[in-house]
Amino acid sequence: IAKVLKENGFIDIRGTPTTGDQGADLIAKKDGRTIIIQAKRYKGSVGNKAVQEVVSAVSFYGGTEGWVITNSVFTPSAKALAQKNSIKLIDGHSLARIKDFLM
Repeated sequence: IAKVLKENGFIDIRGTPTTGDQGADLIAKKDGRTIIIQAKRYKGSVGNKAVQEVVSAVSFYGGTEGWVITNSVFTPSAKALAQKNSIKLIDGHSLARIKDFLM
């Protein structure tokens, strides 16, 4: 994910600590935006917990927006929570078109 972000003009891309990451895996900047990213590699559906984590991480890290990226799919509940909190969800089907989301 970091490589794709860098290829698309994001700067200051950094990972968070393995433990105590406050719900974020990556922090990336572009055009005055600070994006807090939670990455989930799952076989099953990604639920509310991932969205809740990134909502908290946006506040903790002073982000301007939050994204959850997965190779899988999101539950309807996670989609609803993300919409209410303006969190961008990128699922496995969209990963092939991830550059569309990075603009």
